[in-house]
Amino acid sequence: MAGVEVEIKNLSKSFGKANIWSDVTLTLPPGEISVLLGPSGTGKSVLLKSIIGLLKPEQGSIVIHGTDLIRCSENRLYELRKLFGVLFQDGALFGSMDVYDNTAFPLREHTRKSESEIRRIVMEKLELVGLTGAENKLPGEISGGMRKRAGLARALVLDPEIVLVDEPDSGLDPVRTAYLNQLIVDLNTQMDSTFLIVTHHLGTARQLPDNIGMLFRRNLVMFGPREVLLTSEEPVVQQFLQGRRVGPIGMSEEKDSAQMQAEMAQLRKQGAEARDDISFVDPQYEPSAGLPERRAVQRRKDRVMKMLHTLPLKAQQAIRESLTEADHVRYEIPWNPGSTEVINMHRPFPIQ
Repeated sequence: MAGVEVEIKNLSKSFGKANIWSDVTLTLPPGEISVLLGPSGTGKSVLLKSIIGLLKPEQGSIVIHGTDLIRCSENRLYELRKLFGVLFQDGALFGSMDVYDNTAFPLREHTRKSESEIRRIVMEKLELVGLTGAENKLPGEISGGMRKRAGLARALVLDPEIVLVDEPDSGLDPVRTAYLNQLIVDLNTQMDSTFLIVTHHLGTARQLPDNIGMLFRRNLVMFGPREVLLTSEEPVVQQFLQGRRVGPIGMSEEKDSAQMQAEMAQLRKQGAEARDDISFVDPQYEPSAGLPERRAVQRRKDRVMKMLHTLPLKAQQAIRESLTEADHVRYEIPWNPGSTEVINMHRPFPIQ
């Protein structure tokens, strides 16, 4: 069964007089992997906590299975939370419990399964994340990467339809981050759950997701197919994806317009480019050898092709370049490898 769709509309959240973000609207497509980017302090983790019902926004709605989590009863919210698996930034393991008991905790808390059934499930999830043999170790006795994987195993024991992951790469070196990203793709392949991942890691953002969103200046800059953001000409997106100083993002969340204009003028005076070209799209992670194709891939392709004519031209081009010969047959597009001819994008493609 595919993961569930999460529909977020006009969401606003403040703490006292401090507005965190306003009018956030996006839909997490069922069974796909989505990533949320943004500078530090833009409220990405707050959005995750709002989606699961730990925080209550002042306005808007979060609809799952036809129920608005913001306005439903506490009993209904408690039941809906069982659809979620959450990996917090630090793993959030209980220091006094070993890996096995940490992983078993949600099963003991939310189900009436026998200990033999709990053991079967726990050992299955630990095997999925590569922690077989570490079940008797305490969190303080294992590495940071192992703690992340233990937290992920615990997030998966209830077979969630929605998996929220808060900065899985925090504190990990690039190699362990790559392994963790591969693990997420493999888990999505096997579970077909809906994933939302908050990250600052550019490699993760460029290679892992099906969809990308970005928060900045208390608003959602954009959310949609990965090709849209990765080919975007928005200055804040360009700056963030290149990790450079020049642009709207400052040491605090944002710069004023005068400082921004002064920086751009100085660059032009020096004859430098004010904005580098980042309009390329990295290949996505694929499932490990021996696993089937992710079911989300075809669903996403059908969904994106229906909206293709509405997307920016650079995103359209990137999507077209990713299509196979079989895709051209499916979507009734002439197959002409190597051609530079621009295909008419002003109509939705039929889905066979």
